[in-house]
Amino acid sequence: MNTVIDINKYFGILYQPKSALVFYESIDKNETSYVEHFDMDKDGSPINAHPLTVNEAKALAKSLNIDEEKDKAFLKPKGILSANILHINPSENGSVIWYTQSQQRQMYFVKNLEIPSGVANVPAMLWFADKEQLTVFALNSDKRPTEKTELYYAPFFNVYDDGNVCMGTVNVNIQNSSSVEEFIEKWEDYFFNSYFSHLVGGHNPIDGNLLSLWKKLLTTNDAFPNKVLNKNNKTLKNLLQ
Repeated sequence: MNTVIDINKYFGILYQPKSALVFYESIDKNETSYVEHFDMDKDGSPINAHPLTVNEAKALAKSLNIDEEKDKAFLKPKGILSANILHINPSENGSVIWYTQSQQRQMYFVKNLEIPSGVANVPAMLWFADKEQLTVFALNSDKRPTEKTELYYAPFFNVYDDGNVCMGTVNVNIQNSSSVEEFIEKWEDYFFNSYFSHLVGGHNPIDGNLLSLWKKLLTTNDAFPNKVLNKNNKTLKNLLQ
């Protein structure tokens, strides 16, 4: 996919070097240690070498604690969990399963598909993502899924037959400090704010012509016809194993 996301909001804070630490250790049997603190001038060169003070050590400890807390915040909800969140695995790489009801979404298509970019109705969807990969399926109902809920192939271009999304040139950047709400929002943006371009491996996810379907939906504003969805012989329980 070729992203059209405004990346300015993802730029981080610009940091300038302010100080540096050099750790020394004696080579005798006592193995004593010594830490020297350097200030940095405007060009980033070390100046004013002096032993690390107590206040400087406290500032360093505070900075390290803040970084540790950011890592612990990964996939932590901002408040009460939304009903659309089905499962959270707060491991190092993390993963979330959630669903969305049928809705209207802005969609983008490459020129050679001759599908006008615009707003269209999409079906209810099941989403499964970790920090690096997104997998999507379609649902034939807006009801909250259970373990027995049958999954359907996602009726979109750029999706493999196993549901994995071909992200193309999209720069996936999920921060360790992302809350579960931010995680979900970012993955949905990655998916819908990118250009749909091709059938992956010739896989046609629907009963019919996918190109013709989206041409019609983009020009008529019709509800998505769930009757064209194809089952993939999976249930939500398969994703939890």
